[in-house]
Amino acid sequence: MLLKSPELARILPFALYILLLALNEPLAHLLGVYNHNIRLIYGLRVSIVGLILFAYYQYYTELKPPLVLRPHFYSICIIVGILVFILWILPYPNWAQMGADGDGFNPSTNDNKTTDWVLALMRLSGAALIVPVMEELFWRSYLMRWLENPNFSQVSPALISAFPFFASACLFALEHNLWLAGLLAGLAYSWLYCHFRNLWAPIIAHALTNTLLGCWVLYTAQWSYW
Repeated sequence: MLLKSPELARILPFALYILLLALNEPLAHLLGVYNHNIRLIYGLRVSIVGLILFAYYQYYTELKPPLVLRPHFYSICIIVGILVFILWILPYPNWAQMGADGDGFNPSTNDNKTTDWVLALMRLSGAALIVPVMEELFWRSYLMRWLENPNFSQVSPALISAFPFFASACLFALEHNLWLAGLLAGLAYSWLYCHFRNLWAPIIAHALTNTLLGCWVLYTAQWSYW
């Protein structure tokens, strides 16, 4: 039985995702998944997080209809999503990165000549559908408002002050190897949330960024971005 808490509803999906990411290889060995098929653990990770999000849906009041939109809502979200994607794939100096590039999520078969489209689409759908909702609920809906006032549910995004705005973006940046790109993305998504006072704004932009990045990764085989 899930504990009933608006805070936990926003923290738990993100925390579980990070925990399962850290336990990726131990889980693979426990489940008897090795080599190429270790990537199937990603599907398990996003499925578990997706189920938790569904179970806590009643607490995500910001995501429920009616969805009242200002003029140009979608166009601005799309523009921001595209701009963040472009910022993400720019060449960055070493100081703008944390550690060396890893192998990333490579959905190619063992011979590295053909793409396993089941794995590729699993990774793309998780990045486009689950991750944006999970991260925006945690970083924007919860943490940014909590830094403003621990009674976060009473905080209007329009009234967020400078410290929680920039602090949450900085913490968001530390989640990513390309920390400078992550910082710029965090600032852009936070601005959308505060400007429109609607969590769907950063979710839409974030989902578009991840979708474009995923398609670009599949086209260029730059797996380190995954």
